[in-house]
Amino acid sequence: MKKVFIYDTTLRDGTQCEGISLSVAAKLRLAEKMDSFGIDFIEGGWPGSNPRDMAFFEQAKNLRLSHAKITAFGSTRRANVRAEDDPQIALLLEAKTPYVTIFGKTWLLHVTEVIKTSPEENLKMIEESVAYLSQNGVRVIYDAEHYFDGFADNPEYALETLAAAKRGGAECVCLCDTNGGTMMGAFSEIVRKTVEFMGDTPVGVHCHNDSGLGVALSLLGVENGASMVQGTLNGIGERNGNANLCTVIPNLSLKMGRELSCSGSLKKLRDLSLFVDEMANLRSDTRLPYVGSSSFAHKGGVHADAANKVKRSYEHIDPSLVGNKTRVLVSDMSGRASVMMKARDMGVDVDSKDPAIKEFLDELKELEFRGYEYEAADASFGLLLAKCLKKHKPHFKVRGYRAIVERDELAGTTKSEATVKLEMDGTVEHTVAEAHGPVAALDLALRKALVKKFPAIKSMDLTDFKVRIIDSGAGTNAITRVMIESKDSGGEIWGTVGASDNIIVASWEALKDSFEYKLSKED
Repeated sequence: MKKVFIYDTTLRDGTQCEGISLSVAAKLRLAEKMDSFGIDFIEGGWPGSNPRDMAFFEQAKNLRLSHAKITAFGSTRRANVRAEDDPQIALLLEAKTPYVTIFGKTWLLHVTEVIKTSPEENLKMIEESVAYLSQNGVRVIYDAEHYFDGFADNPEYALETLAAAKRGGAECVCLCDTNGGTMMGAFSEIVRKTVEFMGDTPVGVHCHNDSGLGVALSLLGVENGASMVQGTLNGIGERNGNANLCTVIPNLSLKMGRELSCSGSLKKLRDLSLFVDEMANLRSDTRLPYVGSSSFAHKGGVHADAANKVKRSYEHIDPSLVGNKTRVLVSDMSGRASVMMKARDMGVDVDSKDPAIKEFLDELKELEFRGYEYEAADASFGLLLAKCLKKHKPHFKVRGYRAIVERDELAGTTKSEATVKLEMDGTVEHTVAEAHGPVAALDLALRKALVKKFPAIKSMDLTDFKVRIIDSGAGTNAITRVMIESKDSGGEIWGTVGASDNIIVASWEALKDSFEYKLSKED
């Protein structure tokens, strides 16, 4: 089987995703990360489209990449303008990248109605643009925009556009499902016919996810002869996104046995996915295949028990192959096997025959009935289990707390004051703090009370705060569940939970557990 090349367009197509904007520094760091992973081509942006992309290409010249080729992206020349006179073509050369990817029109609808030129002129635009770039020392990949719509409309003309790119010297032609609406049967047939038509010229596919088929079509493209897949990490991109390379890559390597430059780096795949989210300031999608934290998570007791006995009974691959791991979610659906697996995962030594396990399960189910949830609250679960097993010694005892919210309507300002009274080794710490909100004030007051005896808490921060009303039909008497996510300077993340008909009480429970868990880890 021929090698499949991975072409990443996260830095260009990915930034067209709603709510995503990457700084030049972030794009440079991502390029280095992709290179170390083994990505073959990194599309850096569109020179001239914005100052940020221009700055990226200027600074990218100093990157010491070991494998990946930085690629500049742009369009064919304008209608009735010579390639050498087109300023956009000139900017592509100024980027000084070893490869340039240019797109052109395939669909006659776009030729006559959008760019308003003749079919003949469009063919010249493609051939002359590719030829001019090739003659000036860059290697050209040609992206056939709206290829599948164009082929469905007029297959002869669609193939003519590719022939024009080939005559110009394109090293590869990439078939773009730009609208993301092509179905599998038509896609397979068109790719197969196109590969046959192009002969020894490599063919790639570029799929969007508007019909939820971005990954599936990319794999079908390879099955039908394509040797390049374009996509983005985590599938970010315009509208519904692009084909997700974090799914495409392991499928090609592990399931289809294709040769990839990055096959040896699969254990770093989840890390790469998380890095993209960090650079883009996004919360990670837990349900992403292969790399999501839920990808190998087991909740049902039967599933957990089976996975504990034979991993592959409920896991389609070994999670470690892609840098992920098995997780056990503990809930009111859990049985003894789930608890045992979860305990071992958290480093808690548990005897399966200990009667305390039965008591713990009963308490767990009662707490979940009252509104608690431990799937994303590993820290609270661990503390609860340790208490039931009598293996936990609290680092502090809460004597009391108070939170006051004061609103000045004339000034339009709100401030909160919190008071916390703790007992530690017979000594009482009574502290007060102010903040905009009551939970922030409680957090500050708790820190002030603990920091003298436990300076390690300086290294932890609260990174997320979620509130959910459990039974909205109960009105103001409804149970409120609060989830808090915390992180320390070592990168460890943990979740805690509280539930009450009083939102301050629920917040305090989750907050208290977060600090207690941190201190228990320091022991």
